[in-house]
Amino acid sequence: MRKEPLLTAVPPAPVQSLGELYAIALDLAEKAASRYGALAERIDENARPVRDVFELLSKRERDRCDGLAAARFADCGKRPDASDLRWPPIDLVPAAEIDDVRGSSLSTPYTAWALAARHRQRAFVFWTYVIALAKNPSVRLTAERLALEALSDGNLLRRERRLAWRAERKVTTDETVAANGTDEPTSAPLLESLLLRDIAAWSQGLTPAQREHVLAMDAARLPLNFLTSFDAAGVDPASGDIEQIKRRALRRAEQLSNIYLDEADRAADQSSMERAQKLAAQSILRLAGLRQLSLL
Repeated sequence: MRKEPLLTAVPPAPVQSLGELYAIALDLAEKAASRYGALAERIDENARPVRDVFELLSKRERDRCDGLAAARFADCGKRPDASDLRWPPIDLVPAAEIDDVRGSSLSTPYTAWALAARHRQRAFVFWTYVIALAKNPSVRLTAERLALEALSDGNLLRRERRLAWRAERKVTTDETVAANGTDEPTSAPLLESLLLRDIAAWSQGLTPAQREHVLAMDAARLPLNFLTSFDAAGVDPASGDIEQIKRRALRRAEQLSNIYLDEADRAADQSSMERAQKLAAQSILRLAGLRQLSLL
């Protein structure tokens, strides 16, 4: 979870006319469509579900562009024109956040929907600033409509995010059943226990050189008790060959990261949110360590 404010800069001046307002709105939608579309093109077939989400998001933003152009024509008799801009619109879909998703091994449909929900929430905050600063009644009314649209979109995107999270939990449940022969709940404590078992089994298959490499890594990037698991007595290796164990461990580690992120997002109070954020951060670092180890 990000701790910085949703909106890191506010509009530098009041929006003075409907032409300027529509030009800003179109610029925001075009940037979002372009960045979502470019990201979808760069995601390979191995992450097809994530690519599908960004293709859909790009289409939604292109449709938004068409709607804005039609509304501008109805209100002002012409299409939005970039020459109406008096200051560069704030970037509500930062390229850095898009690059984070593209370069992250954690990217899942949940990640994509969560990113888009944050962007639309940011748009809502932006339009509320526009409303507060505007002196033109027509600008205020239209900005209110855009703010309500962003709020509604955010609710829909959060619903998709929840559905994606549940679907990913079901995948983990199915894998747990296949590995253990029982329909166990996919609670975080259970997954932590199963993951530690997989890691212990995984470590027993390492060569001395690989163990030396692991010991030379920053311990903070490794799972809790990972190094001591080399010498764990009586560990019953999880079922399957080493490649199956690796895949299962990576899946469980990724699922735990998503669970903690979702818990932070749904937290009812500051204390619960901070605890879930800490667990999510630790889980993401653990997953990064495991992914590095899987390349050895």
